[in-house]
Amino acid sequence: MVMTAQELADLMPDATQLESNEPEMESSLHYAQLALLVACLEWLWKERTDFFIGANLTIYFSREQLKNRDFRGPDFFLVNQTQRRPRKSWVVWEEGGRYPDLIIELLSPATARADRTLKKVLYQDRFRTPEYFWFSPETLEFEGYRLVGQHYDAIIPNESGQRWSEVLNLFLGIQDNTLRYFHPSGELVPTPEEAAATAQDRADRLAEQLKALGVEPEG
Repeated sequence: MVMTAQELADLMPDATQLESNEPEMESSLHYAQLALLVACLEWLWKERTDFFIGANLTIYFSREQLKNRDFRGPDFFLVNQTQRRPRKSWVVWEEGGRYPDLIIELLSPATARADRTLKKVLYQDRFRTPEYFWFSPETLEFEGYRLVGQHYDAIIPNESGQRWSEVLNLFLGIQDNTLRYFHPSGELVPTPEEAAATAQDRADRLAEQLKALGVEPEG
């Protein structure tokens, strides 16, 4: 019998104070890549209030997991159609039974085998997460999977090596040895700093054009 979210919550301990229990990331490359994924998506969706991004944050999903201390925290995960607010961890039974809609793991020598096998099975069979990607900041290995029926099917890359995410409505692909988001048009989703620099460059060019026309820009 499938339990409702409320029935599941009633069986679980109070989780309001559960802290994340994730280890430190493996290297500065992993930290930089994770920060990039978070910053770019938060900038792109800055007007939205209906999503949550977890970065190296534990997902609590069962009493058995708590008892066995079998903690699972994806490097990056996204939950759509939820309240955008800070959380100490993601507690499934406190979130209406919601699991991530998208997960990205950053491979390292210590985690790669589990990310490709154990975690893939967990996200497929227990979480039922629609999309799962992994990327190695060191070797640039990049794969993506979409849940089709009961199993993950590989997402075929386009001619640029980018993989389409239906959850994000964006491409994921490698540029300058980092995993980045791309619009459907192929345009790179910038970091906040890149966006600010582009805006300043446009303002400078406009000022030069006005001066060439004999118009002194204001300010």
